[in-house]
Amino acid sequence: MKTKKSPSENVILIFSKYLQSKGLRQTSERFAILSEICLSDKRFSVRSLKERLSKKKFSVCRGTLYNTVDLLLECGILRRYEFEGKIYYEKQMNKTMKKVDVILGLQWGDEGKGKIVDVLAPKYDVIARFQGGPNAGHTLEFDGKKYVLHTIPSGIFHSQITNVIGNGVLIDAHIFMKEIAMIRANGYDPSKNLKISQKAHLIIPTHRLMDAALEQFKGSAKIGSTLKGIGPTYTDKTARHGLRLGDSLQDDFKARYDALKATHISQIESLNFDWKNYKIENMLLEEYEKKWFSALDEIKKFDIISSEYFINQALDEGKDVLAEGAQGTLLDVDFGSYPFVTSSNTTTAGVCTGLGIAPNRIGKVFGIFKAYCTRVGSGPFPTELFDEIGEKLRQNGHEFGSTTGRPRRCGWLDLPALNYAIMINGVTDLIVTKIDVLNDFSEIKIAETYTIDGQKTTEFSNGEVTPDYLSFDGWNQSLAGIETFEKLPENVQKYLNFVVKNTDTKISIISTGANRLETFFN
Repeated sequence: MKTKKSPSENVILIFSKYLQSKGLRQTSERFAILSEICLSDKRFSVRSLKERLSKKKFSVCRGTLYNTVDLLLECGILRRYEFEGKIYYEKQMNKTMKKVDVILGLQWGDEGKGKIVDVLAPKYDVIARFQGGPNAGHTLEFDGKKYVLHTIPSGIFHSQITNVIGNGVLIDAHIFMKEIAMIRANGYDPSKNLKISQKAHLIIPTHRLMDAALEQFKGSAKIGSTLKGIGPTYTDKTARHGLRLGDSLQDDFKARYDALKATHISQIESLNFDWKNYKIENMLLEEYEKKWFSALDEIKKFDIISSEYFINQALDEGKDVLAEGAQGTLLDVDFGSYPFVTSSNTTTAGVCTGLGIAPNRIGKVFGIFKAYCTRVGSGPFPTELFDEIGEKLRQNGHEFGSTTGRPRRCGWLDLPALNYAIMINGVTDLIVTKIDVLNDFSEIKIAETYTIDGQKTTEFSNGEVTPDYLSFDGWNQSLAGIETFEKLPENVQKYLNFVVKNTDTKISIISTGANRLETFFN
C-alpha cells in the first residue's frame, strides 16, 4: 500500500483539482503561496504572508497574492475572519478533506439508479457499490444498446473510472462471471477498471437452495424473494460463519466450503424441501456448483483489494468518489417495511459499513425517486393502484423487474414515504426519473398525507393507512428534446415545484427517458 500523504500534500492535490475544474492555470506562484501557507498553523494576514515570501526571496505581485487567497477561500482551504478591525486568514484542514458522494433510491427500488450513476460517472474518479448483490438490476441505455448490471458498479463502461465492489456487497461467482462475459462481449474490458474487496461475502450455491426452501416454508407469508441467496448469505455473515472472497485464496477454503454446505443441507432438509430436484438457473446443484467453482477461479484473476484502504486513500489523494446503492430506502432492513425488506442497509448509513469510511466523510447525498411509485414482491404499498390506471403506469413505464422479470406493482407518488426517506438519508439533492411515463395522463395524483384512525398524519407508516390525494392536471405531451426546467410544460413544472416545496429539497437532475442523453441538470 502506498504511503499516506501528509495534510499539506492533500491540500495541494485538492487545490490542483479545483484549478482544473475552473479552467485556471496551475502556476508556480500559486503553489508557492499555498506551500508557504501549509508550513504554519498560525493565522495570517495577506501582508504577513507577503513578508514571509519576501524573506525567502520569492517575489510575487500583489494581484496574484490576493487572487490566490481568494481561490483558496472559494475551495474551502482557507477561512477568513475579522479580529480587532483587521482581516486574517487561517487554514481549514478538516474542510479540505474529500468526501464520498452517495446515490441511492428513495422508494422500493427500481428508481433508475443505474442510468443516473452512468450520467454522473464522468464527474468521478471512483464508483463503489456498498451493499446488496445480484438481487439488484441496474439498467443503462446508450448508443442504442441496453445493459443490465447486477453486481458490478454502473461506471464500468467508463474506462477512466475505477469501479469498486465494496465489502458490503455479496457475490455469486457464477452470476458475476456471466455479467463479466456480457460486458466483454460488448467491447469493454472490466479487468482494467474493476477492483473487488477481499471482505465481500460469497453467495455459495446452497445459499440459493436455502432461499428457496425458506420461501416455500413461509407459504402465503413469503416476502417475495428474488431467490438469489441474499438473505441466507447475510444471515451467515451475521452469524460469523460466512465465506468471504479473500477466504477463497486460502488453502483451507474447500474444507470450509464443504462444512458450510453440509450445514445448509441439514437445515434445508429440516424444512422438508426437495433440494435434490430443485434447479438453480435450470441446473441441479452438482452442475451449478461446478460452474460456480469455475467462475470463482476466474474472479481470482481480478484485482482483489482491501477496499477500505483503497477508498480512503483515494479520498486522501483528492479523488472524487461516488457510492452507488442498490434496492431502495423503503427496503432497508432496519427502516424499510419490515419484514418485507432486503437483508442489508440500503441507506446512507450503509455506505460507512459497506465501504469502510467514517460518517464525516459523507458528502452530497443524491436521492432518486420516480414520479410515481412501484414495488416488487410482497409488503405494504399505501398508494398501490389495482385498476386500469395502475396497469397503464406499468405498461407505459415498462415496469417489469430487471432481475426477475416480475411485473411491478404501481401507484401514485407517496409524499410521506418520500419525506421519510429524505430524512433517514440526509438527502441534499433530489433526482426525479420517469416523469415522461406520465405524459398521457389527464390527471395525476400525489398522496400528500395519510389518514390513520380518523387522524391525518405526514408520518410514513407500514400499517393500514388511507392516502389523502391531491390532484394535478396532466400535460398530455411528449418531453422529448427538452433540456431545461423552464422549457418543461407548465403542468410538469407545477408538479415538480410542489414536490420541492413539500420536501424542502431541491431537484438537481430530471430524467425524461431511458437513454443517458434524456437527462438534464436543473
